[in-house]
Amino acid sequence: MDFFCYHRDRLGSMALRSDLVEEHWAYMDRYAEQMIARGPTLAADGSPTGSVHILSLPDPAAARTFAFDEPNYQAGAYRDVMLRRWWNMLGRTMWEFTGGRTGGNRYLVLGLGPEQSAGPVLPQRQDDLIAYGPLLSDDGVTWVGTAALVRATGPDEARAVLSADRYAEVEVHNWVFGGRPA
Repeated sequence: MDFFCYHRDRLGSMALRSDLVEEHWAYMDRYAEQMIARGPTLAADGSPTGSVHILSLPDPAAARTFAFDEPNYQAGAYRDVMLRRWWNMLGRTMWEFTGGRTGGNRYLVLGLGPEQSAGPVLPQRQDDLIAYGPLLSDDGVTWVGTAALVRATGPDEARAVLSADRYAEVEVHNWVFGGRPA
C-alpha cells in the first residue's frame, strides 16, 4: 500500500527543526527501503515550509505511525499533516526519474477536492513527472485529489500538469529531492 504524507511547518519552527535534524534523519533512515519519493517544500527564500514523503507501508496503521511518530511532529514543529492513501501511477521511485536531481525547478502540485467523480488522468507528456498519483480515501476507493512531483520551468508550468477544472483547489509548492546529505 502506498501513502502520501505532507507535514506542513508551523510558522517559526525552523530553530526547532534544526535542533532535531539528526533525530529526523535517524527516523527516516528506518524507512529508506519503503520510500518512493521524499523532500522538503520551500518558500521563495529557500527556507523549508514542509516535508513530503511518499512510501509503501503495510497498512494505514503503519502510515499513521510513520506520520505521527516523526520527531518534528512529536516536538510541535509541524502545524498539520496530510496523510492519504496514494497510487503510484508511474510505478517507480524518484531515484528512477531519468531527469535526475539537477536542471530545472522541482514542484509539489496538489489538486484537492475533485469536482468530478472520474479518477485521475495521467498526463500525455510524462518526461517531467517525478511522481504522480491519486490521493485516495482511507479505504482506497474514493479519489479525493492528486499529488504530483514535477520538473518545470516555473510554477505555472507545474500547475498545468493538473487540469484545474477538475479540482476545487490546486496548490503549487517549490520542492527539492530529499534524503540524508552525503
